[in-house]
Amino acid sequence: MSGQPFSPEPIDPFLHLKITLNSNGTITRLREDPHISPSSNPNLPISVLTKDILINPSHNTSARIFLPRTALEHASKLPLIVYFHGGGFILFSAASDFLHNYCSNLANDVNSIVVSIDYRLSPEHRLPAAYDDAIEALHWIKTQPDDWLRNYADYSNCYIMGSSAGANIAYHTCLRVAVETNLNHEYLKAIKIRGFILSQPFFGGTNRVASESRLLNDPVLPPHVCDLMWELALPVGVDRDHEYCNPTVGDCVGVLDRVRKLGWRVLVSGCEGDPLIDHQMALARVMEDKGVVVVRSFTAGGCHGAEVRDLIKQKQLNDLIKDFILS
Repeated sequence: MSGQPFSPEPIDPFLHLKITLNSNGTITRLREDPHISPSSNPNLPISVLTKDILINPSHNTSARIFLPRTALEHASKLPLIVYFHGGGFILFSAASDFLHNYCSNLANDVNSIVVSIDYRLSPEHRLPAAYDDAIEALHWIKTQPDDWLRNYADYSNCYIMGSSAGANIAYHTCLRVAVETNLNHEYLKAIKIRGFILSQPFFGGTNRVASESRLLNDPVLPPHVCDLMWELALPVGVDRDHEYCNPTVGDCVGVLDRVRKLGWRVLVSGCEGDPLIDHQMALARVMEDKGVVVVRSFTAGGCHGAEVRDLIKQKQLNDLIKDFILS
């Protein structure tokens, strides 16, 4: 009809994600996902050394450690960032090229040791499997004898970080640790968590928020594609108002009182071009209402994933993280 805005038909979310659903409930991932191998050779002209270490052979979970070369040249130990990658819980790994490059830049820009965790993916391993793997990774970090962590990481200055779905994992990991932690708990003895860093966190709900409606046909991450990701990741039989997806409901909100008492600070970042920004801002408000110290950074433009893939947005985020850790 003349005068009506053009509204294209939503693209098939399976086609958008380049996945197919198998009869047994697994998915086949058809997307190209080039990997970068780690390099721990200090004789190479690289600013960040990397290596992989297995965490749980039965789950095939592992960690890729990013060590700035500066750590080899200075006596003082570096802050420790435990990082969880994005991908809607269903895609990518710590070795994916753009994620490897981001973590390498993060380690270099912030002058921190980054431990990027490879967790189990959905739908083969639905939530809370990724949360369980995250907690196991923290236990592994504080008990395993890796020489890089032992010699160069400041365990009293640790931050839990994630991008997109990884930020969701980071958030729920910190809530779990807060529940388990008391003043004499082993976490506080072995690892001193100072806060968590949530880059464009992946959350949702059954009702569309304004940013999702405004960006209904977003070319990067349209809301109906998020719906499919949640359908593949959430426990069977629950909807998007489950607390894993919607941070404004459930018992998780009450745990934020414990986060406040522990003195953990939170950095939440995002951009206006992301359909999920209203969910991200709602999360920040929930934490602030509970008295948690929240540093917000919501910028103009951009898109979902820009803080990892766009070098300008990436550098802005890394500078923000450096200031957050040093403050």
